[in-house]
Amino acid sequence: MISRRNLIKTLGLSSGALLTAPFAVKASPRKEESKFTYCLNTSTIMGQNPGIEGYIEIAARAGYTGVELWVRDIEEYIKSGKSAAILKSKLNDAGIRCENAIGFAPWMVDDAQKRKEGFSQMEKEMELLASIGCVRVAAPAAGVDAPLDLFKAGERYAQLLDLGRKTGVMPQLEFWGAFPHFHHLGQTLMVAAVADDPDARILPDVYHLFRGGSGYEGLKMLSGDLIEVFHMNDFVSDIPREKQEDKDRVYPGDGAAPMKEIIQTLKRMGGEKVLSLELFNREYWEKDALEVAKTGLEKMKRVVKEA
Repeated sequence: MISRRNLIKTLGLSSGALLTAPFAVKASPRKEESKFTYCLNTSTIMGQNPGIEGYIEIAARAGYTGVELWVRDIEEYIKSGKSAAILKSKLNDAGIRCENAIGFAPWMVDDAQKRKEGFSQMEKEMELLASIGCVRVAAPAAGVDAPLDLFKAGERYAQLLDLGRKTGVMPQLEFWGAFPHFHHLGQTLMVAAVADDPDARILPDVYHLFRGGSGYEGLKMLSGDLIEVFHMNDFVSDIPREKQEDKDRVYPGDGAAPMKEIIQTLKRMGGEKVLSLELFNREYWEKDALEVAKTGLEKMKRVVKEA
């Protein structure tokens, strides 16, 4: 039996030559890191109530490339006598993309009639969003009032994705940390997995990952475009997790969240990601809206640079 050493001698190769031979295994190319853009969720300056055109102007002046508008604000804008075409023109003129919209259609509920109405509401809202050039909408478990069958929820999300392809506005599966029936990253991933659809997307949030007990290690299991929009904020350490509320959110980097780890994890996923500042801090609502928007963008860029 020929030993490995004798075989190498017979071939006239040194062990070093084996490593440099043409048939040596090549290192895999390095995976391209995620690319970030910055967006302003209008909840951040909702207390100042600048109006939907004001939101767009402030986002542009502060240096953002996108906004997350709330469906109810768009509907009120239309009811005031303006049109979707005018709103789309305002966005285009400002150089601002409507990256996502926040709505609360009850599409996931168990009650068949309410779910039918929820899907109808979602379709109307998607069509409205498509008319202003928005390509995404948040899809939380709004209206759910009992423990969920996650398999059924996944089937409903698959139906919602079909509706998204029909309208051109794709639903981003969202969970809320303080919501008893759909609060954890694990639940969200199961619903997305059951949908078994290449267009499935989830919408995580620094605060909700903490508040619902998900933590941040689970994000390391994800890759690619499963996350397109990520809500940026931070939480304070002097309030117990279970007692934290939306109003307690602070600027990214001003709290206790492991921001460096979060950003590095998002970078490693690859794909393009929208980092959207979503705050409900009433102290910030007392300040100048442009100042708050600028400060939030500066702090987001800082934590990305530090990571």
